[in-house]
Amino acid sequence: MLVEVIATSVEDAKRAEQGGADRLELISGILEGGITPSWGLIEAVVKAVSIPVNVMVRPHSQSFCYTAEELSVMRQDVRIIRELGAAGVVIGMLTPENRLDQRGMEQVLGESGSLHVTFHRAFDNAVDQMEAARILLEYPQVRTILTSGGKKTAIEGADCIGQLVKLTENTQLAILAGSGLSLANVGDLVKRTGVKEVHFGSAVREEGQALRYVDAERVAAIKQLL
Repeated sequence: MLVEVIATSVEDAKRAEQGGADRLELISGILEGGITPSWGLIEAVVKAVSIPVNVMVRPHSQSFCYTAEELSVMRQDVRIIRELGAAGVVIGMLTPENRLDQRGMEQVLGESGSLHVTFHRAFDNAVDQMEAARILLEYPQVRTILTSGGKKTAIEGADCIGQLVKLTENTQLAILAGSGLSLANVGDLVKRTGVKEVHFGSAVREEGQALRYVDAERVAAIKQLL
C-alpha cells in the first residue's frame, strides 16, 4: 500500500516522512483544496526529504477551467518544478461542460518531461468518471488519478473507485483514493475497492485540523494498519 500525505510546509514534509509516508503532495491553500506552492517552498521540501514530492499546479481555486494565460503560467510552473527536482506534478483541468480539457492538459503535459503526473480531484467534477478515466489512459505521462469516486468522500464513492481500479488494472494508471479517509475507515475502503494507494490530509494532522502540522504518529498508525 502506498500512503500519500498532503504537506504545506517543510515541517509537514519532515513529519510525514518520519511517520512512514511513501509520497508527498505539496500544496498551499489547504482550505481551498490546494493551489501551487511557492518555488522557494518546493525547493526546500525537495531538499528536506528523501521520499517523492509531487507538487500541485493549480493557479487558483475558483474552478478547474483555465484561460490561455493561466495555462501558460501552469506550463511555466511545471518547468520550474521539474528543474527544482520534484518527482511529479498534480494537475487537472475541465471544460465549462465538466469534461476533461484535453487541449489544456496537453499544453501542460508538454512541459512535464519524465515527471510523475497525477490528475487531481477535478476528476470528481467530471460528468462521467469512467469516460474521464478512459481518456486519461490515452496519456502515458499520467500515472495516477486522485479520486473520491465522484462523491464528497471516498467512502461514499467506493463503488465507483472499485470500478476504476478494475478499469485501470494492468495499465500505467493507478487509482489514488482520497477525501474523508481516516484510520477508522481506510481499511474497509481498501477491502471494498482493492485500491492500492491512499491519500490523507486533515486526518493525519494534529487534532485532525487542516491548519495544524502533520502528526507523524497518526501517519505511522495508518502505515501500520495497512
